Amino acid sequence: MKKVLIFYSSYGGGHLSAAKSIENHIQSHYSNIETKLVDCIEYINKHLNKFLAESYNEAAKKLPLAWKTAYHLSNDGFTSKAVTTSNKLFSIKLNTLLQEFKPDFIISTHPFGTQMCGILKKKGKIDCPLATVLTDFHIHGQWLVFHEYCDYFFVSNHQMKHDMLQLGVAESKIYVSGIPVSDHFKQTFDKNQICQEFALNPNEQIVLFFARWRIWAWKQNHYYGVKSINSLIF
Repeated sequence: MKKVLIFYSSYGGGHLSAAKSIENHIQSHYSNIETKLVDCIEYINKHLNKFLAESYNEAAKKLPLAWKTAYHLSNDGFTSKAVTTSNKLFSIKLNTLLQEFKPDFIISTHPFGTQMCGILKKKGKIDCPLATVLTDFHIHGQWLVFHEYCDYFFVSNHQMKHDMLQLGVAESKIYVSGIPVSDHFKQTFDKNQICQEFALNPNEQIVLFFARWRIWAWKQNHYYGVKSINSLIF
């Protein structure tokens, strides 16, 4: 039986959702593959993971400009180098998991997982294929650190592919696949019933705005608060 190790990070939400979607698809379609889902930061240090998760959530809600600044600083320069240096140290512990599980294939939905595995491949500690699923809509430098040691990149759009080519990533490694989503999105719903539930006119154009906690429906310059995203989608 083949083994697939899937790395993600719990803060941010999208990394975990994409990882779960990939795991569910593998489990549903391939009976001869064993999967293991691992929060790479949680595995390295639970306290660090808690700090990063809480910092991200608070900054995203209360200090968006500060978060934006930190995001851009980590793209290049000193902050980027500091992150890479940290991941070099973290990779030592991550290697313990890799040697124990001995995966035939690694998938990462978070740049830190990709970096640590890239470091280990560079050192010759592991030699299995490594795939990165970028859960963003534009490229960030952290995704491409040690890109020479990543075998596949799955991106959400053609602009990302173009930008990665400009940054020196081999075209043969890049696949425009979109971001993995839950099978729940394949479900069908009765449009008239949904519109009736939210007091919307099915004959008018309706636009949904997705946010962290709630969805808002827009109709002719008016906003209507509706139920949470889980209530609407699932």
